Amino acid sequence: MNFLSFDIIDILDIFLVAILLYQLYRLVQGTVAMNIFLGIISIYFIWKIVEALKMVVLSEILGKFIDVGIIALLIVFQPELRRFLLLIGTPEILEKFSLGKRFLSFKGKQKIFSADLQAIVKACKEMSEARTGALIVITTTSDLNFYVKTGEQLEAKISSNILESIFYKNSPLHDGAVIISNGKIRAARCVLPITEREDFQNHLGMRHRAAAGITETSDALAIIVSEQTGEISLAKGGHIENGLTADALRKRIEIEVS
Repeated sequence: MNFLSFDIIDILDIFLVAILLYQLYRLVQGTVAMNIFLGIISIYFIWKIVEALKMVVLSEILGKFIDVGIIALLIVFQPELRRFLLLIGTPEILEKFSLGKRFLSFKGKQKIFSADLQAIVKACKEMSEARTGALIVITTTSDLNFYVKTGEQLEAKISSNILESIFYKNSPLHDGAVIISNGKIRAARCVLPITEREDFQNHLGMRHRAAAGITETSDALAIIVSEQTGEISLAKGGHIENGLTADALRKRIEIEVS
């Protein structure tokens, strides 16, 4: 009796496919795309069953549907594919492996100086107490040039006074986000992508949705100060940590950019 050969390469193949499917699941989990993803998986398995049963006509129809469906997937899953490619291209993924550390050692996270961080935290604390809404994005490895160009270019030194004046309610720059990169306030009034997650907390406003959106599509950090409650929050990877104190915010940022 012949048995199927099964060696270490097959185990590695299954392991890598499992990781790929898990990452795809994480990207579409909680979004409208999740239902589409499950629908396509169902059609694929039905196609394989029909093919195994030698139902030629139905198998041919489903096969053509799958072929055309690949093009449809590129359109429907465009945001998720973008996030997936950004995830793969982020040095943090390969830094977990020794080879990744060697080959990607030339490109690490952008450092933020202690004085700059202190100015950011001080501004957030003052705006929190004054119930001034704010959205501050801090880049790590991605420079976010596309989003920088959507706002007013500043290239200003980081200071608490400048940040507070930008988000002052009568300021023409208070709408939108400030993007901080390479020790400078690069731009204000920037337009950010909005998260499309269905499970996003309903009580959170547009600043929080924009913070989740930009951190879903990049490895940046986003600080939100609520205009309604004065609550300080931090977003990373699409997830938002609410109710931070100024000290907790500083420590969390130090961990992320170190």
